[in-house]
Amino acid sequence: MAEEALFQFLHHELVQYIYKTSENGDVENGRNITKLENLGFRVGQGLIERLTKDTARFKDELDVMKFICKDFWTCVFKKQIDNLRTNHQGIYVLQDNKFRLLSQLSAGKQYLDLAPKYLAFTCGLVRGGLSNLGVKSIVTAEVSVMPACKFQVMIQKM
Repeated sequence: MAEEALFQFLHHELVQYIYKTSENGDVENGRNITKLENLGFRVGQGLIERLTKDTARFKDELDVMKFICKDFWTCVFKKQIDNLRTNHQGIYVLQDNKFRLLSQLSAGKQYLDLAPKYLAFTCGLVRGGLSNLGVKSIVTAEVSVMPACKFQVMIQKM
């Protein structure tokens, strides 16, 4: 429980630090989100190396995504993804009904516009993990009702 609170606090402080050290504006907001995603990408790469060092190779993309939803997500957020959907054409939707990094924000709609800056790190985390497993992807996040969140993973064919 304590480590979960520490991770949430560290994440919140990381977001605040990046936004405080930059200048205001829409262009700068995009840069800040990119910085957060790149940090998450690097953390995801390192974490997936540690998690898969004793794991057999995955058969296909679906096995990789199941690993991300179960083992990877559990390692980071102490729970599995609530729902995984796919169209079997390279698009996966990971749904977390109580996303821990948003649970500290109010459930009201007034905070929906703040959600992207708290999701960028996690998008990078997933993209970095997939990258180290040999899967090139684009990861986006969407929030319609707090603290539920959907991450869309689009696999890029090489």
